[in-house]
Amino acid sequence: MFFSKKLKKFKHVKHCFFSKKGGFSSGIYRSLNCGRGSKDSKKKIRKNLQVVCGKMKINRKNLLLMHQTHSNKVIVINKKNRNSKNFKSDALVTGLENLALGVVTADCVPILLYDVKNKVIGCIHAGWRGAINKIIENTLKQFKPNSEIYACVGPCIGKKSYEVNMKFYKNFIVKSNKNKIYFSKKNKEKKFFNLRKFVSDKLVSLKVNLDHINFDTFSEKSKFFSYRRSFKLKEKDYGRCISVIYLSKFSQN
Repeated sequence: MFFSKKLKKFKHVKHCFFSKKGGFSSGIYRSLNCGRGSKDSKKKIRKNLQVVCGKMKINRKNLLLMHQTHSNKVIVINKKNRNSKNFKSDALVTGLENLALGVVTADCVPILLYDVKNKVIGCIHAGWRGAINKIIENTLKQFKPNSEIYACVGPCIGKKSYEVNMKFYKNFIVKSNKNKIYFSKKNKEKKFFNLRKFVSDKLVSLKVNLDHINFDTFSEKSKFFSYRRSFKLKEKDYGRCISVIYLSKFSQN
């Protein structure tokens, strides 16, 4: 369990970036796999999510999760849709009390947000596709103009582990020549990509108060699941870690 020093200061929110430890799954999913889209036992995933809720001291029905597709779609949770079981998006935002928002990742960037002034929370799943197609910008647009937003960028794949080809590189350069700063050369055919910095710079440019849980999910095998590591090991699937932010009932504080 990992915590943002900045988010931890606010009494109306709880949050946690969970590692892969402390759950019920086995094999390649060992042990706290929270990826409902994985091929792990659905029963074990439910038990793992219950562990997460127990650690956070929240009711499972109040933890809202997404069906993530590397899109730039954001859903705002309100009284009308809060009971939906099918949020197809890569970011969630809500000002409703007693709700928790969760994001699952395995190399992509989990981002947790809190607007201190307006008591609004959010979470973002930012892989390279979502990030380049403005999932972060789209999420911040859902907050009020007078917002004072604090955010934490969680564990994700590190630059030294993120080897990409020239086609990948050109996807970013077509968008802006300034994106060259996020790449370094490995050889004539490969580069390394700094996803954390790419995402962080976007948040900073949008006037977000930022801190980091700075781990490389690929290299920290004992702590985190990693899509890229599983692919290199030729495993058939991979687990997902969860990151959660919860907005408490104000009357209880």
